[in-house]
Amino acid sequence: MTIEHTGTATGALPDPVPLTGCPYKADPYPLYERMREAGPVHRVLFPSGVRAWLVTGYDAAHAALGDDRLGKNHDRGNDRWRARASIMPEPQHSRLQVHLLHQDPPDHTRMRRFVTDAFAPRRVESLSPRIRELADSLVDALPETGPADLVAGFAAHFPFRVLAEVIGLPRELAARFDRDWGKVVQPVGPTDPGRPLYEARLHGLQSYIAEVVAHKRDVGERGEHREDGGRREDDDLLSRLVAARDGGELSQEELDSMIFQLLVAGQEPVTNQITTALIALFRNPDQLARLRDEPDLLPRAVEELLRYDSAFELTTWRFFDRDSDLHGTPVPVGDSVIVSLCAANRDPRRFEEPDTLDLGRSPNPHLAFGHGIHFCPGAALARTELRIALGTLLARLPGLRLAIADEDIEWIPAVLGRGTNHLPAAYDRRL
Repeated sequence: MTIEHTGTATGALPDPVPLTGCPYKADPYPLYERMREAGPVHRVLFPSGVRAWLVTGYDAAHAALGDDRLGKNHDRGNDRWRARASIMPEPQHSRLQVHLLHQDPPDHTRMRRFVTDAFAPRRVESLSPRIRELADSLVDALPETGPADLVAGFAAHFPFRVLAEVIGLPRELAARFDRDWGKVVQPVGPTDPGRPLYEARLHGLQSYIAEVVAHKRDVGERGEHREDGGRREDDDLLSRLVAARDGGELSQEELDSMIFQLLVAGQEPVTNQITTALIALFRNPDQLARLRDEPDLLPRAVEELLRYDSAFELTTWRFFDRDSDLHGTPVPVGDSVIVSLCAANRDPRRFEEPDTLDLGRSPNPHLAFGHGIHFCPGAALARTELRIALGTLLARLPGLRLAIADEDIEWIPAVLGRGTNHLPAAYDRRL
C-alpha cells in the first residue's frame, strides 16, 4: 500500500504501516497525524524489511525516551531484527557499533563522561567567534550573485569544519575526510546492488579512523616536556579518548566506535538540519522576512525550526529484554522500538497549531535532541551552529530564496533522518 503524502488516504491503517517511498520522505507528517489519532504505538515496515514498533504521540514519546526498560544495546535484538537490521558486516559491526547510541548503563555512563566537557555550553560559547569565521569563509566562496547550491557550497562543509575544531581533528586529516563515508549509516542490505559501494565506504572510514588514532597516539608519544619533567598533555577530545584507551578506560572497539559516532553523528545531522530549516523558511517567506528583520529572534527561531522539521526524524533502535506492554500494545522481547521525534513534535495535544511555523513560539519543549540519558550530548554545539549558519546566510545573502520548484526538492532516502543533498538557492548579491 502506498501512503499518499497529501494525507487524503482513508480507512484503517495497514499493519504494518510502510514507511517507504518518495511521497513519505517528502512529507511524512500527514501519515504521522493519522497514526497519532489511531493510537500511540504502531507496527511499521522499513525499506530494508525490518519490522518495528513506532511511538508517535508526544506524551508516549517522552515516556518511551525515559523508559529504563528499553535498552539500546544491539545484543538485546532478537533474530528477526538481527536478520535484516544488523547489516553492517563483521568485523566492522563489532568494532564500530559499540558507541554511545548503542550502550546502556553502566557502560553508557562510563563512556559518556569522556565527551561531555568538549560539548559543554560554556566551551561552545567560547568557540562562537571561530565558528562565525568558518561560516563567513564559506559564504565568501559563494558566487557574488545566485544561484548557488547551499548544500555543496555551505551546509556540507560547515558542520564538519566546526566539528574538527571542537574535537581536535588535525587540519590535514580533516581535509581528507570523505563526506560519503557518512552514508554507511544508511542501510544497504546484503543483496542490494549498492552493497559493494557501501562496503568500500565502510572500509575507507575504518581505515581513516585508524589513521586518526595513530596520529593522535604518535603526537602524544612525541609530546614535549615541561621544565619539571612532566609531559604536556594534549587537551583535545580525540587525544583524551586515545589516552583513555591506552590507560585501559576504553576498549579499542569503544574508542573506534566513539570516533565513528563523532565523525558521522557530529556532521551529517547538522548538515541536514540546516537544509530542513532553510526549506521551512523558504516555504514560509513571512517568517523568513521576520527573522531577517529581527536577528535577536534567532535563538528562539532555532528551537522552532528544530521542532517544525527535525533532521533526526526517528530515533535508533530500543529493545525490551522481556515481553512487555508499551502504552497498551504488547511488544515481544527483542523487537525493535523506535520513537518518531517528528511525530511527537507536531502533536496538537502538546503544541498549539503544530503545523504552523511560528518563530516566536514559547515555550517550546520539543524532542528534537531526544530526552533522558540519551539526550544528544552535542545539542549545545548543534544549536550554536544552526544559529550562526542561519544568521550568516540571511545577513549576507539578501533576497535568499529557493531556486527550484518545491516539488523538485529531492529528499534523502535515509531511514532515520530528513534532509536533502542539493538545495539550489537564489539571492540578489553576496555581501
